[in-house]
Amino acid sequence: MKKNLPPLNWLRAFEASARHLSFTHASTELNLTQAAISHQIKGLECQLGCVLFKRLPRGLELTDAGAAYLPAVHESVERLKAATEEIFGQGQNNLLTVKINMVFFMRWLAPRMKEFRRLHPKINLRITSNIWLDNKESSGDCDMEVRYGRGKWPSLQCDRLTRDELFPVCSPCYLEENGPLTSPKDLPNHTILHVIGYQEGWGYWLKQTKHSDLELGQSYQFDTLVTALEMAALGEGVALGRTSLVENAIKSGQLVAPLEQRVPTEEAFYLVYSNNSLEHPHAVAFRNWILNEIHEG
Repeated sequence: MKKNLPPLNWLRAFEASARHLSFTHASTELNLTQAAISHQIKGLECQLGCVLFKRLPRGLELTDAGAAYLPAVHESVERLKAATEEIFGQGQNNLLTVKINMVFFMRWLAPRMKEFRRLHPKINLRITSNIWLDNKESSGDCDMEVRYGRGKWPSLQCDRLTRDELFPVCSPCYLEENGPLTSPKDLPNHTILHVIGYQEGWGYWLKQTKHSDLELGQSYQFDTLVTALEMAALGEGVALGRTSLVENAIKSGQLVAPLEQRVPTEEAFYLVYSNNSLEHPHAVAFRNWILNEIHEG
């Protein structure tokens, strides 16, 4: 028959008593009376059906069962302490939580985080991700967000971060292995990497370049742009790049842009927040920094 997990306060009383081998010292540490510690230990022993301590004239001694139980209880208590401090401890009230589109984080923000840390060493950031397949007004679980869309969130403030052009990208090795790509008319002969959820995708690019009659051939479909761009870098096909997200990869030679046709986008990445968000002690600093980075290019 399985034993139910004992109450946490009983386990804390056992762990402290076992470390000190003293109910008195345990009671001081836990801010309880010695009688309360003794009562909790008796309750624990009763539930477990086993004696954990030998009561000696001058202190305590662990029984074999108590000594076997202590490492697991001690580790659990320590992990709870560490998690509590990490999530709720000193300074966490000033933690700025920013939810960020993953491809924007990987391709634009992450390389710049070292500079942010240099300028703002005392600001703690919590970065969370979302693939932004929904269009909610506010997620409620962050202070600021980086969203992709057209900036139409009436109840929220928006700062546009990108003004991109769309153009095909692939790796140099892909072209070597799969033949030339010198005109949009060559695209049906290549593997196309689609991203679900973007209004301005391959169909939009083909229409804007006057090639909407082309029927694209073999393809992959992904739910995030970051995966499509990664597959392009690995030589698995041709993705539709956005200027701000692929410029570093093109400079490094990881990706190339084989076609000249570029189409301006109406969709963009936005820093999104409520008016109340700016009351956070670090929100204004983060907003000013990211807008300055965007301005400097």
